[in-house]
Amino acid sequence: MNATMTTATRVLMAAMLCTAAVACSKKVKEAPPPPATPTTAPVTEAPPTAGVYGPGDLDTDACLRTRVVYFDYDQDALRPEFQAAMACHAKYLRDRPSSRMTLEGNADERGSREYNLGLGERRGNAVSSALQANGGSGSQVTVVSYGEERPTCTDSNEDCWAKNRRVEIVYTAK
Repeated sequence: MNATMTTATRVLMAAMLCTAAVACSKKVKEAPPPPATPTTAPVTEAPPTAGVYGPGDLDTDACLRTRVVYFDYDQDALRPEFQAAMACHAKYLRDRPSSRMTLEGNADERGSREYNLGLGERRGNAVSSALQANGGSGSQVTVVSYGEERPTCTDSNEDCWAKNRRVEIVYTAK
């Protein structure tokens, strides 16, 4: 029986060595094909001012035309849907160091006059902070609060109040 085991062990060892030899054989990689020669004209670089906002973009760029930021009731936190507009306005401020803007904070008619003036200011400061977080300069921004004094809608209902809870972006120097 020892001879049988020895023969079986030998056959098994030989099979394993053959398998290992096949598995370990080194494959030859083919050389990559030579790079193709371009058949199109070379790409020209954009002029150095490309992508830089100019005064005309305030009226033509969709992102910069967003000049009213709305707020939820009794809130001064910037809503997420206005983050992209803040990035665009901040880029405009970076591209145009001589530009200036006023952020006019407003509130709806509910609440006292003093409370609404404070809320309008907090909302203006929230927009200013968002602009600065996106690289805009605080020295180019002035915050003014009108509280409930400048409503865009005078009805006493939620739709109207929602329109009055806002900050208007007004460029004073383009």
